[in-house]
Amino acid sequence: MGIFSKTTQFIKERLGKTRSKIASSLSSVLSLGRTIDDDLLDELEETLIRDDIGVETTNKLITDLRDAYKKRSIATTDDVIPFLKEQIKLYWPQQDRQLKTSSSGPTVILVAGVNGTGKTTSIAKLAYTLSKNNKSVIVAACDTFRAAAVEQLTIWADRIGVQIVKHKAGADPAAVAFDACDAALSRHADYLILDTAGRLHTQKDLMRELTKIRDVVTRKIPDAPHEVILVLDATTGQNAISQAKLFTEAIDVTGIFLAKLDGTARGGIVIAIRDQLDIPVKFVGLGEHPEAIAEFDPNLFVDALFSQ
Repeated sequence: MGIFSKTTQFIKERLGKTRSKIASSLSSVLSLGRTIDDDLLDELEETLIRDDIGVETTNKLITDLRDAYKKRSIATTDDVIPFLKEQIKLYWPQQDRQLKTSSSGPTVILVAGVNGTGKTTSIAKLAYTLSKNNKSVIVAACDTFRAAAVEQLTIWADRIGVQIVKHKAGADPAAVAFDACDAALSRHADYLILDTAGRLHTQKDLMRELTKIRDVVTRKIPDAPHEVILVLDATTGQNAISQAKLFTEAIDVTGIFLAKLDGTARGGIVIAIRDQLDIPVKFVGLGEHPEAIAEFDPNLFVDALFSQ
């Protein structure tokens, strides 16, 4: 098992709100005695869209379901959920969801995201888990636009026992990144995690600042950043898709950390992200505590999502 792996039971428990909503909505459509017909498929389509699986993804699923029924691959409503589970699992190719590491020098992780997504807490979860596995970790407070952001990361660093590099509020974020790279190199750190300003993806100047931070890191440490993680708030639903597209244009996102998945009944967004973006979901946040992080396992997730 990997550093961030969690048991099936842990995932099921944390997805309680999503599971109960999906189970309830599907049960009402696939009630005992109903036959598979156009009315049922229309209701099922509406249900899956409400569960935030997305219009495009839902259309594909309903088309596949209709074709399977015509070919007699499925016969009754009891066959529908097992069929949906297998089809959804097929949407995820074999992608590398492991955290990329550097073969020489510190592994640099650049973390981006809109204010309020849970970005700083997600950084703390990454840093905590790595440090608990005997890795030396430095976090860098490059979100200098908000004094509260520097303070929040400092509190987390103290709480989980990792080093932090920071400047005064209002300092040049790229300068913090520069100093953090120096510190990671001189202290022979295993990981450097950079917290960046909680930029609105519609603010071009702030997005350019994010690109500047990435370029500074690349000049200081060849091949860095090794990962560019975008934190998305699962409770925002389809808006997360537009955020991901614009952030990727600016900084070439390599992976997604889907935060607050335990606190939403809209877990279907994970499926929509896979279908509309060629970016792997690498981590999911499943609670407030530092250890409430898991690697994203598509098979485990789908089984947990549709379990009773």
